[in-house]
Amino acid sequence: MSAVSSIRDYIQTQALRVEHELERSIPQEWSIPAALRESMMYSLMAGGKRLRPILVLASAEALGGRAEDAMPVALAVEMIHTYSLIHDDLPAMDNDDFRRGKPTNHKVYGEAMAILAGDALLTHAFYTIVQAARKQGVSGGTIADIVEDLARLSGAPGMVGGQAADMQGEQGVTKLEELDYIHLHKTSDLIVFSLKAGARIAGATAEQLAALDRFGTCIGLAFQIQDDILDLVGDEQKLGKPVQSDVKQQKVTYPYFIGIEASQAKIEQLTREARDAVTGAGIPYPERLLQLADYLMKRDH
Repeated sequence: MSAVSSIRDYIQTQALRVEHELERSIPQEWSIPAALRESMMYSLMAGGKRLRPILVLASAEALGGRAEDAMPVALAVEMIHTYSLIHDDLPAMDNDDFRRGKPTNHKVYGEAMAILAGDALLTHAFYTIVQAARKQGVSGGTIADIVEDLARLSGAPGMVGGQAADMQGEQGVTKLEELDYIHLHKTSDLIVFSLKAGARIAGATAEQLAALDRFGTCIGLAFQIQDDILDLVGDEQKLGKPVQSDVKQQKVTYPYFIGIEASQAKIEQLTREARDAVTGAGIPYPERLLQLADYLMKRDH
């Protein structure tokens, strides 16, 4: 079996595990308005790569930890990611009609319910993280570190800040450094969180956490540059959304600044840097992380 087919099988298997747990992640006994629960689950179960939760699990395993201990945190980061997509798609933000080949949340449930579904997923993520202590015995100190990381990396200095800069950038990004800020915070920060959270559960050292921070920063930026390229030349059927959307919205992207070939070279450079960070940090079982980095560099959706 080739490394590519092996990592694809791994991704598929882990994604199915995550989705099985997501289906029951909102307690049935909770009294929640039916439309709100339905709206939350509509986007949470709408598919996607499940990259961030898979990185949580892979990072825990890379350090000899148990995936089941990390699963509540894996679910939580997918809730954060999903809430951000629901809000990004709103008319006041990116104004998208489709996500993953399906109508966006606000197109099905209306803008008000979509906003509330995003709010509910954001807050439920923190409840879900705590279940790693309640059900898996992860220490309270580790949970506190993970919650602190998530609040920072998904909040104003992280993902939300990246989205705000992206919206401001629609009035004109003039420097590559400004675009890097958007990509690093809007995309990389949740990837960094995922890797460090899994590692924390497995008892990572400060050196290992720093290496995974660098690894996540590099693959997150590479991931977003690849998105910029796929928006220009990707297959609409595989992507599950219209291509050329950045051009239509007059968004400045990596290919706009440096061209497609130079953008592809930048992805390769970042992937090499990511691999170097992991291989030099004394991580016992880095193979899956290295395979994931290579897979993401070559993805077509």
